[in-house]
Order: sequence, then C-alpha cells, then structure tokens
Amino acid sequence: MLFQELDNIVLIQLSDMDSNVYLIGDTIIDSGTGFNFTRLRDVLRVLKKDLKDIKQIINTHGHFDHIGGNGYFMNAKVFIHKLDAPIIEKGDTELSAADFFDGKLYPRNVENKLNDGDRITTKNMDLEVIHTPGHTSGSICLYNEKDKILFSGDTVFANGVGRTDFINSDPKALAESLERISKLDIKKILPGHGPVFNKKNISAVMKNVNDDFF
Repeated sequence: MLFQELDNIVLIQLSDMDSNVYLIGDTIIDSGTGFNFTRLRDVLRVLKKDLKDIKQIINTHGHFDHIGGNGYFMNAKVFIHKLDAPIIEKGDTELSAADFFDGKLYPRNVENKLNDGDRITTKNMDLEVIHTPGHTSGSICLYNEKDKILFSGDTVFANGVGRTDFINSDPKALAESLERISKLDIKKILPGHGPVFNKKNISAVMKNVNDDFF
C-alpha cells in the first residue's frame, strides 16, 4: 500500500528507504529521498493533486531520506529548524548523510527557519513546533493539540527511537526530548518511518524508551 488516508492526513510510504511523507492539504511533512518520484507523482494524481499544488514542505530534520525529495516541489516554501537549515542551504552531503543513500543534495533556500514553540498553519490543522534534538541537533516534532496528534520524525518510532551515531547526534539530548514529549497529551503518533501508533501503543512505547534511557 503506497498511501493510507487518516482523516485529514494522507500517509504516503514510497519505499523502505524513504521517510514517511504526510500530506495535509497543500502541505507535506518530509519529502523522502526523491528517488521514487514516479510513485509520488502517481499517488498525488490519485488524490487529484499535482506537485505544483504543494505550497509548504515541513522537514522534521535534515537527513537525506527526509529532504531529498524537496526539489520536486519548486512552488513550496521549505520549513526546517534553524539548526538543521544550513544542511539544506549548503547542500551538506556529510550532515545530511546523502552519501549513505548514494544521493546528491543540491543547495536550496530555506524560507522558514523554525524555533521551538513556533506555530505552522495548514489548510486542515495547526501544528506546534517542538524542538527535539538528539537524532540531529535540529530535529523537531509537530504537535496538533486539538486532535492530540504528534508527528515525531525520527525522534521516536513504534518500536524504538532514532539513531544517535551521526555527527550531529546527541544521546543525552534525545533522552531529554523523549522525556518532554512523553508528557504531552497524545492519542496518535505519526513517525518518520514505519506504522502509525494508536493510543493503546503510546504508553508502552514510551515506557520502553524511558527504561532504555533513564
């Protein structure tokens, strides 16, 4: 299954290598590697959308599997935390881990350099930026308080947490980030890879993560 509709959100899963791509109206959260352009274009066509219809890209962090597809959305403004913004603006192959994916990253302007607590408005929901360093220094989660949904990027998954062996990773910072988001009122977590977890999973996942780190 390439896509799954979740109320006002569409989860697009292009391949095991790509990040999850979340479509919310004219906004996407993360863009994958860019290697599976044809699949992405075809999914958008099924959803009666075109690449030019996307006006905002919110990147949860600066790794290639989440930002490599940004270049297909030339009408969109790019949002990313200010600490990871230079990765995109410089086309930083090392910090983006592009070489790991055999990919190329070209410099692109970042229109919106995010800070903790910033709010982003989409057509279907409002999102609060939560700075969750650890996987990268500029990793973020996005929280919709109304529906109690958390887009977690690579901070936490259904079965674990993001790697902390990259140049700009910090295990202690990740532990603190996990502690912070564990206190939020969340019904559903939409991660950067793998399946969505529902309300029943959240407590168990957070307990396992806390047992590993604290």
